[in-house]
Amino acid sequence: MSSIDKASNKVALVTGAGTGIGRSVALAFLREGYNVVLVGRRMEPLESVAKESELIAGAGRALPVSTDVGNAESVAALFAKIHEVFGRIDVLFNNAGISGMGTNFEDITFETWQNVVNINLTGSFLCAQGAFKMMKDQLPQGGRIINNGSISAHAPRPNSASYTATKHAITGLTKSISLDGRKYNIACGQIDIGNAMTELSARMAKGVPQANGEIAIEPMMDASEVADAVVHMASLPLSTNVQFMTIMATKMPFVGRG
Repeated sequence: MSSIDKASNKVALVTGAGTGIGRSVALAFLREGYNVVLVGRRMEPLESVAKESELIAGAGRALPVSTDVGNAESVAALFAKIHEVFGRIDVLFNNAGISGMGTNFEDITFETWQNVVNINLTGSFLCAQGAFKMMKDQLPQGGRIINNGSISAHAPRPNSASYTATKHAITGLTKSISLDGRKYNIACGQIDIGNAMTELSARMAKGVPQANGEIAIEPMMDASEVADAVVHMASLPLSTNVQFMTIMATKMPFVGRG
């Protein structure tokens, strides 16, 4: 992709970049002058974001790469492509995930459990490890990894065991990367998001199950607010880290949930 602007100093990788929060964050990075690698399974939405990015940052600043984040070979090919095109990576926003919500605990199939764990947890590990290796070896050394946790990393919703388990695990992954990255100038933090309006979360505005069994409409916030928060985390010098940030619709039922 010869049109990529290598003169830009910073490169950000956003997984799950074709829709929702990932799309908003990718476009926010582009506004801030980053080159952005757009990752997702389906190429069509990635190319749509890349086309939209031309209106923001000009042509050739976004690199769409179809990737299965839960597949080690696919992720290895992704980072080989990033190295080929840019030679470095400054920020990873580990965002790709699926919900797996809405199924009674006793009815969760093994296949569903495996799929949620593979995408949400294994995918985050593989992408973080790929970024970590590049950041360790590049000059200047270092970079920043931002994992998308969730309010569910703190408190579950009803019928969400597979999703909630992976998001609690993301917190442990974040802490381990943060600790192990110190010697290489790699910072790692986590953003826990509650009720950002996306295609997948729009149902909350119509009513979702609560801990007491009731169905209630929940307040929402714009996904652009999340994007601004992620860009803020990324903009800090590597000597400073936001270890954990919770950003949510002010009136959502989180504090006092259950």
